[in-house]
Amino acid sequence: MKKNIIPNNNEKKLGDNDFIVSKTDIIGKITYANRIFMEIAGYAESELLGVQHNIIRHPEMPRGVFRFMWDTLKSGNEFFGFAKNLCSDGGFYWVFANITPDYDKDGKLQGYYSVRRKPPTSALDVLVPIYREMLAIEKNCSAKEAPDKSLAYLFDVVAQTGVKNYDSLVLGLYKPNGV
Repeated sequence: MKKNIIPNNNEKKLGDNDFIVSKTDIIGKITYANRIFMEIAGYAESELLGVQHNIIRHPEMPRGVFRFMWDTLKSGNEFFGFAKNLCSDGGFYWVFANITPDYDKDGKLQGYYSVRRKPPTSALDVLVPIYREMLAIEKNCSAKEAPDKSLAYLFDVVAQTGVKNYDSLVLGLYKPNGV
């Protein structure tokens, strides 16, 4: 059960060599969380296992991003993206996420595997205003149409950058250690 957490402005930052790792079942319930995940999010393992991964969803993350993530994963593709996550104490942390479908030996989907890293500040400088506008769009729409409307805005922004697609944009923004 998700706690009623009041967000605050206390940012936690991943170290350059930190990797947050988690696994979920096919509906997004956590089946594995590494120590760094538990430490930065502020949860004990017992508070995470069997719980929906959206326990860390920050209210300043547009729903359209998650709609796109799930659509991408359900199509069998891996997802790359940046996310602002919520800590148990109301603080937050940003990540660059790679989420991959996890198949058993017979090719049957058994869940998802996610690795998250520290995002470059330069990427957040680009994405935070985009996410802010997506949230504003969602606020001015019905709950049903909000994710699609904000996602349409995101795709318009991607098209205006001249890159091939969303993946090209986010992978271009992620440059670990200034590489």
